[in-house]
Amino acid sequence: MSETASMASALSSSVDVAALADLASKALEEGEEECALPLIERGASQARSALLWQWKGLLERSLDEHDRALQSFEEAAKLAPGDASIAHGHARTAMEAGLDARPLYERALALAPKNGELLVGMAAARAACGEGDIAISDLQTRLERAPAWLYGHEQLAQLMATEGRAAEATSSLEQALMLFPAAQPLWETLLHVQLRRGAYGSLKEIVERARSSGVSAPEFQIYEGIHAAEFDEEAQPAALFGSFPEAIDKALESWRIRHLLRVGEVDAALPLIDRRLKTDPNAEIWAYTATAWRLAGDPRSEWLEGDPRLVSVIDLSDALPPIKTLAETLRALHVAKGEYLDQSVRGGTQTDGPLLSRIDPAIRHLRRAIVGAVENFKAQLPPTDEKHPLLRHPRDRRVRFTGSWSVRLRSEGHHSNHVHPLGWISSALYVALPERGPGERQDAGWFTLGEPDQLLGIDLPPWRKIEPKVAQLVLFPSWMWHGTVPFAEGERLTVAFDVGAPR
Repeated sequence: MSETASMASALSSSVDVAALADLASKALEEGEEECALPLIERGASQARSALLWQWKGLLERSLDEHDRALQSFEEAAKLAPGDASIAHGHARTAMEAGLDARPLYERALALAPKNGELLVGMAAARAACGEGDIAISDLQTRLERAPAWLYGHEQLAQLMATEGRAAEATSSLEQALMLFPAAQPLWETLLHVQLRRGAYGSLKEIVERARSSGVSAPEFQIYEGIHAAEFDEEAQPAALFGSFPEAIDKALESWRIRHLLRVGEVDAALPLIDRRLKTDPNAEIWAYTATAWRLAGDPRSEWLEGDPRLVSVIDLSDALPPIKTLAETLRALHVAKGEYLDQSVRGGTQTDGPLLSRIDPAIRHLRRAIVGAVENFKAQLPPTDEKHPLLRHPRDRRVRFTGSWSVRLRSEGHHSNHVHPLGWISSALYVALPERGPGERQDAGWFTLGEPDQLLGIDLPPWRKIEPKVAQLVLFPSWMWHGTVPFAEGERLTVAFDVGAPR
């Protein structure tokens, strides 16, 4: 019995608000929302507790039941109109549900005008309603008044990118550094933003600028090591393989593996991979592992990626809402003008927020179809294998999404080869596709698996290519390298999501 179930049994007839709030918190932690919800709802009604209505809303939001969550937050707000945390939760839930959340953010900001998360939330709500320039202007003004607001700088950089102004992404940080050149946190934030956007070539120069301003930090060694990992041609450059404090040494582990693969030192990478697999394997490490094992002819490569059941291609024609309706719904959400700093999209746009949390009927229909497909995919997987990154997890838990979005690629658009670090199972669902033009390559726009990040410069072709078809869903492990072949003209409209590892 889970701790949530045990607590629920003990509180089966209780109206103790504090105890029921503890139950809700534990249920959220353990993923046992449905076990706690009836007790929280009863307690909220009987005790007329704003806190329990808030917890009910949080549990429902966690289940992607945003229509019910909105009703719960409305009840909480009626009982406690001056509670900023309730107002914030209400606004955030409304935005995730696909509603115009600006009025709710205005109400929350009236209660907590200096709350950074609310300020960023309002900017996102404005951008979602086509007011990206206003959102940018407001954040810029806030940062001029509070140049040490690091979270604001990072969020403005992302907003600049999605509004088609990526060249200005770090402008607020540069302005702040002109005023406060000795501010170490500003330099570290600038480095972090450049790392997120893959601007590896700038890292060493930024560290040198910081040091010339009299700023030094042990963390700078991480960025110098990353620069070496991407550009140094020595097998073991000192900036990457030197003697470092434990925390820095750990931060550079995956970059050492990446570097050794890039310069062709596969045999040297293998023991580093084996050690990392024993201590802290993640999606990125498994992707490098797959590449190294293929290059080395290691038989474990077949164990890791060879079973055809790890990838499924599913026709959802009969399960989806009308495809034209779905396409129109998705197109209306593509208000961005540029690409995210840290995503794989090249030549297109990606929607913001959790797509499958929206309460639009077409999206709810889509979500049901996707959940059914994922359940079927889990059911056909090979037997449990405690060492395998996909097969080691239990399969009897509800499907939970760690992210969901739509991508709209334009002419010459594609996805660079990448992995999804927050996922267990990832996806591509095709809603609209361009026609192949005369003289265009046969595999234009196709989905690829197994081809590593192009920046590694490794001549290793994909081990599988999948021709996309409208209403077709591809499911695969999140740690597999995947990308797309560019196409010449037209529109490629997709839905993608990550299913989280079961808790």
